[in-house]
Amino acid sequence: MKIKKLSIALAVLVAFTTLSLGAFFLAASTLAEKRFNKTLQPPPYHASEKARTLHRKLLITDLHADTLLWNRNLLERGARGHVDVPRLIEGNVALQAFTVVTKTPRGLNIESNDDRTDNITWLALAELWPPATWGSLKERAIYQARRLHQAAADSDGKLLIIKSATDLSNYLDLRRQRRDQVDEASITAGLLGIEGAHALDGNVANLGALFDAGFRMMAPTHFFDNEFGGSAHGVVKGGLTDGGRALVRRMEDKRMIVDLAHASAQTIDDVLGMATRPVIVSHAGVRGTCDNTRNLSDEQLRRIAANGGVIGIGYWDAAVCGTDARDGARAIRYTANLIGTEHVGLGSDFDGAVTVPFDTTGLVQITDALLTEGFNEREIEMIMGGNVIRLLQKNLHQSAS
Repeated sequence: MKIKKLSIALAVLVAFTTLSLGAFFLAASTLAEKRFNKTLQPPPYHASEKARTLHRKLLITDLHADTLLWNRNLLERGARGHVDVPRLIEGNVALQAFTVVTKTPRGLNIESNDDRTDNITWLALAELWPPATWGSLKERAIYQARRLHQAAADSDGKLLIIKSATDLSNYLDLRRQRRDQVDEASITAGLLGIEGAHALDGNVANLGALFDAGFRMMAPTHFFDNEFGGSAHGVVKGGLTDGGRALVRRMEDKRMIVDLAHASAQTIDDVLGMATRPVIVSHAGVRGTCDNTRNLSDEQLRRIAANGGVIGIGYWDAAVCGTDARDGARAIRYTANLIGTEHVGLGSDFDGAVTVPFDTTGLVQITDALLTEGFNEREIEMIMGGNVIRLLQKNLHQSAS
């Protein structure tokens, strides 16, 4: 009897300790997100009536948000961070690229980082990710993809996932039908992308598993050099390796989009030298308005445009050297003047440990700022989403398999 009572007591103690540690870690994760994903101004966001009227007609596409990294329910309107389904719908966002992060170095900066440390391991532990994710970057990517798929399954049709050109066409048809019936479409869609091919765990063959998980876009590198190429923020900042070249070929075979965000100058040159399909830069600024190593030079912009690609301009300080929508619009104007309006899009980096002027419900301020910059309505339709939708329709596989 004493042994049985002792066993029960130990079981209760273990359960209590587990719950207490879980609560502590989850609280720490919440505090971390509040610290890193700041918004300078709370909603509601103000804009001219002309901008609001135009904004309601747009097919808005954002090429980059790291929302799946954080411990929030995508289907509930959050009090922190920048993106969730209710806020996407309110902001009239038709398509959001959900880009997953699998590893970042401690002391992260835009100048020089190595791969010896990792912040995401601690975040995975704090947010109680499955044990398989603790030692595998591939499993971290797949886990985050599962979170998006589960949210879509539980959304009562408010969130769809785009894996093919057919998916996209069907979704746009559905969106138009719903909009014809009511004032708002009340539906949004997600596209899965990856920040850094280190998510392959060093093996190009793992691309198939990530494709099967729904990923349709990937950057060779993130904040450090890896087995596939050099990062703009790495130590060596080299170009594509042999493995990186093999990766680009396999991605093109699968009609996955190569994302050049965070790539070193040599990696950008190497990818563009072999690419047979348009690339994307999912989130960036331009050196013409904000000169730092995070941003793209005029020559890089010209080469990406010659490839048929699209650059997603962000609106955080390191991207545009400013803290409001006008600074983002100024970078968009510079880029459009240099390479053409058809090569410019939005790349917010929402929920990417950045401070931004507004959450996704405030994108109408970008529309307003673009009007102030002198863009006409057709040009704004292209910038706010039309260019990206056109690229995806032409370059994704027709079917999801």
